[in-house]
Amino acid sequence: MGKIVNFFKGAFSDMKESTKAQHEVDKANFAAAKAESKAQWEEAKAMANPEKRKAIMQAERDKQIAEANKRRAKAQERIDKARK
Repeated sequence: MGKIVNFFKGAFSDMKESTKAQHEVDKANFAAAKAESKAQWEEAKAMANPEKRKAIMQAERDKQIAEANKRRAKAQERIDKARK
């Protein structure tokens, strides 16, 4: 009878620890979702301000131009390498 009781004590102890660990995961996921939601809200509010919207849009265009220039430079390197 003692082995069975010890088995169940161990099993319930393991379940308790697993539940605590899962609760920590759930709390972290909830906090992350809450922060993402707040960030999305703040971004939406910023887009309502014409000056901020212009600045955000210009920053995005500048980023795209920089990426395009990098791609063009890599392509030119490939062309030069192929011509040798």
